[in-house]
Amino acid sequence: MKKALAGGLLALTLVGFGSAPAIAVPDSAPSKPAVGEAAAGEAAKKGVDFAGTVALSNCSGSVVRMPQSKADDPALVLSNGHCLETGFPAAGEVIVDQPSTRTFELLDAKGAEKATLTASKLSYATMTDTDISLYQLTTSYADIKKKYGIKALEIEDDHPVRKRAVTVVSGYWKETYTCKIDGFAYRLKEGEWTWKDSVRYTPECQTIGGTSGSPVIDHKTGKVTAVNNTGNEDGERCTLNNPCEVDRKGNVTVRHGINYAQQTYGIVPCVGHDSKIDLTRKGCKLPRPAARRG
Repeated sequence: MKKALAGGLLALTLVGFGSAPAIAVPDSAPSKPAVGEAAAGEAAKKGVDFAGTVALSNCSGSVVRMPQSKADDPALVLSNGHCLETGFPAAGEVIVDQPSTRTFELLDAKGAEKATLTASKLSYATMTDTDISLYQLTTSYADIKKKYGIKALEIEDDHPVRKRAVTVVSGYWKETYTCKIDGFAYRLKEGEWTWKDSVRYTPECQTIGGTSGSPVIDHKTGKVTAVNNTGNEDGERCTLNNPCEVDRKGNVTVRHGINYAQQTYGIVPCVGHDSKIDLTRKGCKLPRPAARRG
């Protein structure tokens, strides 16, 4: 994962040098890509803007709702597991219902900061099988709509579609990246982490540091179909900053310069009443915390 910024240095300290994934941070933030304005124009044509996205201290994210969410449910913020302020979850680690007062800068359609939202807890986070974090906010979807005129982005409840046009919307950079879904990686491996059924972009989506956690918007549905998380920077094989694809037979493919996201439809069955993450709900296949030994 190469897509987080300032928080990565702290995470390296917390989890130990050399064990962190490819989101390790450079001393200075990268420049915005020259294609940003063109991508933003293309996204605008498809009705994609910044409304509902958020900026974290080190990453991007978005206020999201499920198809079954109610207006008075506490709102949720989606980002990457590797964007946690406490450092990177280890392979196999699942975090649930931890207190958090993290703040998020809510953006309007044009990318202007509209409000500061505050978490009440970290509802769920992992870097196992997928790379996601879900924070529960102290305010509801209805309150955000009433106070700021901004609706939450809805998560699509079906698998992403190959060749579908998508836009990655970064609240951190206030930049968009438009491309297509090129296909899916059966397994995507980076360092000690392995993700299942990852979304692979066509080369036009040259995401940079700080775009971690950005929602990936399907142009046809207008819904969140994935969350941006990594890319192969140097052409190396399965190392930090250089994820590799592994097929069902164990064959490894390295795609230098190609970026990836994690599909999000699997989140939908796991969210119940009052935005509670319930890993025992029917159809929920998100990883569960390991059973404690007595």
